[in-house]
Amino acid sequence: MTAPGLPSTAQLIRAIVISAGVAAVILVVAVLPAEYGVDPTGIGERIGLRRQRVSSAIDMSTAVDAAAAATVDRSETPFRTDQLIVTLKPGETAEIKATMDAGATYVFGWTAAGGTVDFDMHGARADGGGGEASYWKGEASAGGHGSFRAPFTGQHGWFWQNTTWEPVTITVKTSGFYSRIERIGN
Repeated sequence: MTAPGLPSTAQLIRAIVISAGVAAVILVVAVLPAEYGVDPTGIGERIGLRRQRVSSAIDMSTAVDAAAAATVDRSETPFRTDQLIVTLKPGETAEIKATMDAGATYVFGWTAAGGTVDFDMHGARADGGGGEASYWKGEASAGGHGSFRAPFTGQHGWFWQNTTWEPVTITVKTSGFYSRIERIGN
């Protein structure tokens, strides 16, 4: 018994051309109508493969009230959530700031475990002009919670100082629209 011979180059090319043609027909007749809703031949719709856009239950002809629209803060900066933990020795300081665009917001909460701290919530302009602005200060505090809207583009956050004789661990949690949050210095 003899083994069959290998196909010739002409036979291989013919098989490739036929396979590519069959693949192109399947793409146009079945895949495009079923997956993308594109049916250039109309065959996909006749055999029930054409994907239809689902009608929306939202009435797009109704205008959005301007006062209602003003309650939504949209952002080009993606939403993020972070947690940073800093332990301060007696007398030591730390600063954590978020980089934000003007009008961007975040919700925050920070706690001091092991003691209390003095703090200054403040911001510095990105362009360096105008110095720093303080938003909230406190003494002998065990924490702070709230929301913040950046009045200008720059870095906004907290400066803490441990004024006790024991180490204090500060945990900061933020969620909102800022590009990064980090410990400054130290």
